[in-house]
Amino acid sequence: KALNDLAFLLDLQGNYDQAKQLHERALRIRQENLGPDHPDVAESLNNLAQTLRYQGKYDEAKPLCERALRIREETLSPNHPLVAIGLNNQAGLLRDQGKYDEAKPLLER
Repeated sequence: KALNDLAFLLDLQGNYDQAKQLHERALRIRQENLGPDHPDVAESLNNLAQTLRYQGKYDEAKPLCERALRIREETLSPNHPLVAIGLNNQAGLLRDQGKYDEAKPLLER
């Protein structure tokens, strides 16, 4: 949790490279301790994807968003708030790229 909080602070300051390193470290720790399909791993994937999104690295962020959403859909209920957050984040990534037609169905779910 502390790594993520520090990474968020770095994101807010625009220190994306440092934030990315911390998000990657948090992801590794969570995967090693919780397994690859734990909801906390999805959170770390999503956090890393958002940092990449802020940098305009959409191609790198996309598979992370997709994996995070898949984990949340498989481990939580379809109406869980974290699933909604995952859908919203994936839609935001598409919206940032001007892919409004692809973003819309995610927001309508």
